[in-house]
Amino acid sequence: HSPLSDARFDEWREMLDINIMGVLNGIAAVLPIMKKQQFGQIVTTDSVAGHVVFEQGAVYCGTKFAVRAIMEGVRKEESKNNIRSTLISPGTVDTELHTTINDPDRRKWVENLQLTIGLKSSDIADAVAYAISTPETAAVSEIIIRPTKQVE
Repeated sequence: HSPLSDARFDEWREMLDINIMGVLNGIAAVLPIMKKQQFGQIVTTDSVAGHVVFEQGAVYCGTKFAVRAIMEGVRKEESKNNIRSTLISPGTVDTELHTTINDPDRRKWVENLQLTIGLKSSDIADAVAYAISTPETAAVSEIIIRPTKQVE
């Protein structure tokens, strides 16, 4: 969460490793089992940042757009194996995310946003529960869930 001109290479690499490689590693771990049993569901959390780009968030948003593309790839490649994929894209949630932001002004802004309008983790859990409770013949591919007062 900083301008591209800050060139925070280490932070960029960490975001790529966590947000993209973390998802790919999870998929790689479960896909062989799901293919063998001919069913399963992969649920991944993404972010509204995977749908819109915000100022000082180009790299973060880019990683989240990549997760959307990966999950769409899983959906297309594995539907023949009865494997469903669901992408949950939350807006602002009251989490510890702000503690990972190094820019003090941006960290404070995100923390305030989370505290004033942020969803609860249980709101996201309810969305996941909905997606996984659908019959095997129905795939909830994507859910965007935002606080009512969130504009982006």
